[in-house]
Amino acid sequence: MQTLRESPETSYGISFALEKIDSIVLDVFKPFFNNLPLDPYIKGNYRLRRLSRFKLRDNELIHLPHGYLYQSKDYNPVVGGVKRQFEELDEELIALYEFKKLVQEVSHYCKLKPGVEIGVHQIRTTCSPKNYGNPAPEGIHQDGADFVAIFSCDRQNIQGGGTHLYMARREKPVFTKVLYPGELLLVNDRDFFHFTTPIKPLEAGVGTRDVFVLTSPSLLVDFEE
Repeated sequence: MQTLRESPETSYGISFALEKIDSIVLDVFKPFFNNLPLDPYIKGNYRLRRLSRFKLRDNELIHLPHGYLYQSKDYNPVVGGVKRQFEELDEELIALYEFKKLVQEVSHYCKLKPGVEIGVHQIRTTCSPKNYGNPAPEGIHQDGADFVAIFSCDRQNIQGGGTHLYMARREKPVFTKVLYPGELLLVNDRDFFHFTTPIKPLEAGVGTRDVFVLTSPSLLVDFEE
């Protein structure tokens, strides 16, 4: 792991860090990105998404009940204040060794306490010559979590999609990088803002950017009885 900035005073010991995970076979994730449903809350039909929440306890990954995603407008000016509901991650995906390994890696490096909720967003952003894809339509933002982890699974026929970290919205980024498959960026969401630039095709045809975004807490809320 390449630690870019340590923060021992935080509860999970990092401000932001970059890791290359070679122990995860990325090809096993590909079929599960090909059947993602459209994100109905974003205009343009370029983003596809699923979302689930989990706990790690005694090395066991526990899939928690379905809930809705909620952020205030302070964190998400585009769809803040909206109770967003997404389909759960595929059970066959959740059962994969590689998926459990990813959640364990994030939990380990962020020093999460046992039983803490972790949200896992599975997101594909698409683009075409007439319709560029915007991985962060809310602009430079925080998610309202303690940490955010972005794991790159695949990039096909795209340029752009660079991730930036900021100490404040109106300042220059302190970190800029295109995340390539197998790279994991961990970010203290309380200290940093983040943004990912739009993507467009390298050549004619459709381009895709596939990532898992993990947050703790999960930002999911139980449905009211």
